[in-house]
Amino acid sequence: MLHTLGVFIARHRFIVLIAWAVVLGVFVATSLGGIAGETLFQRLSSAGPTVKGEASEAEQLVQGAGNTETESLSLLVYGIDLPVAQGGEVGPTSIVAEAAADLRKIDGVTQVANPLEIPALPDGQPNPAAAVLLAPDGNGLLLNVAMSTSNGRLSDSVLGPVHDRLEAAASDLRKAAPAATVEVGGTPLLVESLVAVAEADLQKGELISLPIALLVMLLIFGGFLAAGIPLIGAIASILGALGTLYAFSFLMDIDTTVLNVITVIGLGLSVDYGLLIVSRFREEFRALVLRTPAQPYPAAVAPGAQAPRRRHGTDRDQAHHDRHFRHELMLQAVGITIDTAGRTVLFSGLTFAIATVGLLVFEPTIIRAISVGAVSVVLIAILTALVLVPALLGYFGERLLQPGLLTRIPGLGGLLTRFGDVAPKEGVFSKLTRWVQRAPTLIALVGIAVLLVLGSPVLGMNVTNSGADAIPKSASQYGFVSALNENFPLATGAKVQLVADTDETSAAGWADQVKALPNVTAVTQPVDVNGHWVSRVSVETHEGPSVVREIRADRPAFAHWVGGSDAASVDYTDSLLRGAPWAALIIAVVTFVLLFLMTGSVIVPLTALVISTISLGASVGVLVWGFQEGHLSGVLNFDPATISGVDPLVLTLVLTFGFGLAMDYEMFLLSRIKEHHDQGEDTRLAIETGLQSSGRIITSAGLIIVLVFAGFATGDLLQMKQIGIALAVAVLLDATLVRAVLVPSVMTSLERILWWAPRWLHPLHARFGLRD
Repeated sequence: MLHTLGVFIARHRFIVLIAWAVVLGVFVATSLGGIAGETLFQRLSSAGPTVKGEASEAEQLVQGAGNTETESLSLLVYGIDLPVAQGGEVGPTSIVAEAAADLRKIDGVTQVANPLEIPALPDGQPNPAAAVLLAPDGNGLLLNVAMSTSNGRLSDSVLGPVHDRLEAAASDLRKAAPAATVEVGGTPLLVESLVAVAEADLQKGELISLPIALLVMLLIFGGFLAAGIPLIGAIASILGALGTLYAFSFLMDIDTTVLNVITVIGLGLSVDYGLLIVSRFREEFRALVLRTPAQPYPAAVAPGAQAPRRRHGTDRDQAHHDRHFRHELMLQAVGITIDTAGRTVLFSGLTFAIATVGLLVFEPTIIRAISVGAVSVVLIAILTALVLVPALLGYFGERLLQPGLLTRIPGLGGLLTRFGDVAPKEGVFSKLTRWVQRAPTLIALVGIAVLLVLGSPVLGMNVTNSGADAIPKSASQYGFVSALNENFPLATGAKVQLVADTDETSAAGWADQVKALPNVTAVTQPVDVNGHWVSRVSVETHEGPSVVREIRADRPAFAHWVGGSDAASVDYTDSLLRGAPWAALIIAVVTFVLLFLMTGSVIVPLTALVISTISLGASVGVLVWGFQEGHLSGVLNFDPATISGVDPLVLTLVLTFGFGLAMDYEMFLLSRIKEHHDQGEDTRLAIETGLQSSGRIITSAGLIIVLVFAGFATGDLLQMKQIGIALAVAVLLDATLVRAVLVPSVMTSLERILWWAPRWLHPLHARFGLRD
C-alpha cells in the first residue's frame, strides 16, 4: 500500500503541492496573520504549571470568591521619602495622587489602592491596611489598579488606558526624582513580556538552526536541491505546528513553553525524516538505473509503468522514450522509498507519538497541552515525509542523481563524495562493527560504564520547580519583578503560608512551632483574612520546598492548609511523581509491542528499552551537572543562583522526548538490520551491513538535530535552555556512542538468542507483524 501511495503522490505531485500550499497558507493566515482576530502569540499564556492540591485550596481561601475576576497593574516607586499622612504634597506624592484620581475614571477599573490615601494610626504609624503597598523602610510605595475581566480575559480597551496612564505617571516621577526606581508592571504585562521573549527565542532558534541544518545537508548531499527538500519539509512542519497550536488554543491554555518545545520537536523530526527519505530515494533510484538498462523504443518499459504513445522510430521518439522510461523508474524509486524508509518513518513516528501520549496521565494542564501538541506535530512530520517530500521528489527526483554544484569544486568534491548520504558496502561503520564484534561483551560493558559515569550527577539531583524564579533579564518586566521582590516583600506572593481554621491562640501556637524549624527565618503573627488566620513564613533561599514538607509532616489537630508558591511547587512535583510510573509503563509496553511486531523478537525490545534508559540517565546527569551545579552558567549566560534543582517539567519532557528520539534512531538502525537478516545474512553480518548502510544517515540526522536543539538553547528562557541542552546531549550520545558502538556490541553478545520469542507469540507476529 505504501508503495502505491508513493507512486501516486509522485505522479500527481502538482495537485498534492497545491493542497499543501493552501493548507499551509491557511495556517499562516490564522496563526501569524491573525485574520480570525488574534494571532497565536496573542493567545499564549504564561500562568505556569499548576495542579489542584493543598496549596491551591489555601490560595482560594485567602483570596476569597470575589477576587477571581480581576487583574491588576501597579506603579512601583522606590527611593523617595514618603509622608506618613494622606497625600496632597507636591512632588512625587502629588503625581501619584493625580494618577490615582484619573485611573478611577477609566471604565473597567474596579479599585485603585493608593497607600498615601489610607489614614495613619493615631500614634502616627502607617495603617496595617497600607503595609502591603509600602516598602518596609518607608522609602517606596505601590499604586495598585484592579481591573475587571470577562471570562477570565482582560480587555485591551481596559488594559491600554490604565497602562498608558501609569506609564505617564512613571515618566513624571522619573523627572521629579531621577534617583528613584520607577517601574510599571503586573501579571498582564508579565505575560506579554514572557510571550515576547518566547517569540524572540523561537525566531532566534530558527535563524540559527535552519542555516546550520542546510549546511550539514549540503555536506551530506553535495547539492542545494537534495539538501533543500528536507528543509522545505521542516519549514512546512513548523508552519503546521503553529497552525495546530492555534486551533488548540481555543480548547486549552497554551503556555509559551509549549510553543517553543513543540516547534523544536517538529523541526527536528521533520529534518530527520526528510533526510532519511531523500537519502533512501537516491539509493533506490541509483540502483534501479544501474540494474535496468534503457530499452530501445518501443520496447517494454519499467514494470508497473505506463507505456508511451507509439510514434515513428525517430531519434526524437527514442529520446522521448528514454526520458519517459527514466521518469517511470524515478516514480518506482519513490514507491520503493516510501515502502521502506517511509515505513520506518511511520513506525518511528508512531512510537514517538505514543511516547508523548503517555504524558496525558499527568495532571498539569501544561503537560497535557504539550502532549496533545507533540502528537499533532509528529503526525505533521510524518505527513511531510510521506506526502510532501514524495511530491517534491516527483518534481526534482530525476535531477538528484546528477552531481551537485558543490561536488564540482576542486578539493571539495572528493570530501563531499566521501561523506555523502549513500554509503558504500565497505566503510567506517562496517570496519567499526567488525572491531566491536571482536570483543562485544567487553566493549558493551565499557560503553555502559561511560554512560553511568556521565549519569552519576543524577545521584545528587534535586527535583524542584524553579521556573517561576527564572524570569530572563531580557524580559521587559524583569526590572519590575526584581524591584518588587527586593523592596516590597509583602506585595509578592508568599513562598510559604499558613492558613488555619481555628481560634487566634491556636493559630499563633502553630506559627511559633513552625518558626522553630530549620531554614525558617521568620513567621508573622496570624492575621484574619476572609475568616481564616493567615501567617506568612519566610525561609532561606531555595529551602521553601523542604520547609513545606517538614510542616506537613507534623500537622496540627485543627483544620489547616500550607500554601504559597513553594507549597504549590511541592504539590506540582508530587503530582508528576504520582503519574510518572503510569507514564513509564504505558511508554515501555507500547514500545515493546511495536518493536516486537517489527522484529518478531522479545530480546530486541528489551535491550532497546534498557540501553535507552541508561542513555537517558546520562543526559539527565549532564543536565544536573550543567544547571543544578551551575557548570554551564558562563557558557549559556544564566544565573546559577536562580536554580536550586532540576525543574520537574523539564525532567519529564527530557525523558519523554529523549526516549522518543532514541526510538527514532533505533527504528532507523533496526529496520536495516532486519532487512539484511531477512535477506539471508547471519546476525553478525546483518548487524555489520545494517550499520554500514544506516550509520551515515543516523549520524548525520543526529548531528542536525543536536544543532537544532543547541540553537534553541541559546534563547533566554531558562526552561528552553535546559530542555535544549539535555536533548542535544541525549541525541549526541544516542547517534554516536549508543548506535555505533553499544547497540552493535550488545546485539552481537546476544546473537544466539537475539531473534528469540516464545512460541505462543509466533502466531501473533505472523498475523500482526509490521512488514511489507
